[in-house]
Amino acid sequence: MMSAGNYRLYGLPNCNTVKKAREWLARHGVEVEFHDFKKLGLEADIAHNWLQQADWNKLLNRSGLTWRGLPEPRKQQIRDAHTAMELMLEKTSVIKRPLLEQNNKLLHVGFDEAAYSEIFNLKS
Repeated sequence: MMSAGNYRLYGLPNCNTVKKAREWLARHGVEVEFHDFKKLGLEADIAHNWLQQADWNKLLNRSGLTWRGLPEPRKQQIRDAHTAMELMLEKTSVIKRPLLEQNNKLLHVGFDEAAYSEIFNLKS
């Protein structure tokens, strides 16, 4: 089993992409701490940290049900990192998932076997 190495995976446990990532990590013996947005929410300093490392457009899941369910005027308000952060804190399910970080460094947004293999120096 690979040491946790302070890896943290953020997401929702019922999200199919999060499930795939967690299964991949377990299959490859990688220990990660899981942060469930539904149970634990999201702290502003964590969201701010992500927005320092990744473009806000990359962090918002515009193809998900949460975004599509927003009223058009609310969608129009999201035009920069500040307004994106407000929405992310208000509705964590609008964040693209999962987010993988290590020691507050955002390693990957979403799930991709090849990217995870590279991050953990493993063969997929």
